Amino acid sequence: MKKICFAVVAALLVLLIATSPRANVFAEEKYNARAALLMNYDTGEVLFEQNADAKLQIASMVKIMTLNIIFDEIEKGNLSVDDEISVSENASSMGGSQAFLDAGCVYKADELIKSIVVASANDSCVAMAEHIAGSVSNFTARMNDKAQRLGMENTCFVNCTGLPAPNQYCCAKDVGKMFRELVGHKKFFDYAGIWMFDFVHPSGRITQLTNTNKLVRFYEGCDGGKTGFTGEALSCLAATAKRGNTRFISVVIGAPDAKTRNAQVSTMLNEAFASYETRQYVFGQNGCGYADVRGGKADNVECAPSEDYFLLTRKGETKDVRCDFDIWKVAAPVKKGDKVGKVTVYVQNECVKEIDLVAMTDISKRGFADILDEVIKEW
Repeated sequence: MKKICFAVVAALLVLLIATSPRANVFAEEKYNARAALLMNYDTGEVLFEQNADAKLQIASMVKIMTLNIIFDEIEKGNLSVDDEISVSENASSMGGSQAFLDAGCVYKADELIKSIVVASANDSCVAMAEHIAGSVSNFTARMNDKAQRLGMENTCFVNCTGLPAPNQYCCAKDVGKMFRELVGHKKFFDYAGIWMFDFVHPSGRITQLTNTNKLVRFYEGCDGGKTGFTGEALSCLAATAKRGNTRFISVVIGAPDAKTRNAQVSTMLNEAFASYETRQYVFGQNGCGYADVRGGKADNVECAPSEDYFLLTRKGETKDVRCDFDIWKVAAPVKKGDKVGKVTVYVQNECVKEIDLVAMTDISKRGFADILDEVIKEW
């Protein structure tokens, strides 16, 4: 009888583990690195972490935040890829990975950004930082401000390149956060998949640059990443890959060499794609109905969810997902982006998310002249 009871209990435990949506398929993994992390891009859920809060040197992965600031400036309209960037003596004197810029010469922002994403060019980072913020120290202050806004609690930037500096550190969890932000910049992918290109200097001199992230060529679905290496940090990599509708981010800090680093990132991604999938249930910025408007020049305004909603599940797992739309009647005037309702998402009958519905256009308030015009038309 005891043997039978034991067998039943064991079977039940196996069943519970197998059907658990977050049964950890990585539980037995131990990576030969100082820290590691695996994250789902769409939901931000961390599926695996190893020493992920430890403050460590991350070498050129610092440039993930450098690129975030650059792409933020482009999206704000403060910077164009066609802008001409003057290169200072300070920028051209950077060591480590570089594009070998000529001091006193002018380069297109597009080429400098490409050299940062593809070849981790330190000189291009400094040239862009000086152009955007006036100095590297001012630019670094922006990097730290953005880190705070992203909730990066174990990070301090001292420069924009990742070259060794006292009191500069980050952690795997924070690398995941800032890399997820970078992946959200569509412009990043204009450069991230380039394998090799000729960097042409104003003098006609050519520097051939090759992508430091070998996974963009050798791992299925990998379309971007950022490597790093110094004697202090060892080999580091943050990479992203997408298959179908599912995208993951993998981070390794302090692997002994590039081969080990690439293999460990690939292993995490392989296990993630084998075990999980992402489905989208709410589509942000897509019109989903109309809110009635009182006293407006129009009787209604089209509305849309303010953000997406994704659900990460184990492969083969089914979830009961319901989205309830509550669209309100509002008074004019209505400004684009004003809240006019909400979407409530239920998973297995449990409320997991509320998302604002927002107006997609402006609706002005109807004035006396508008009312008079209506009367005349009806006369």
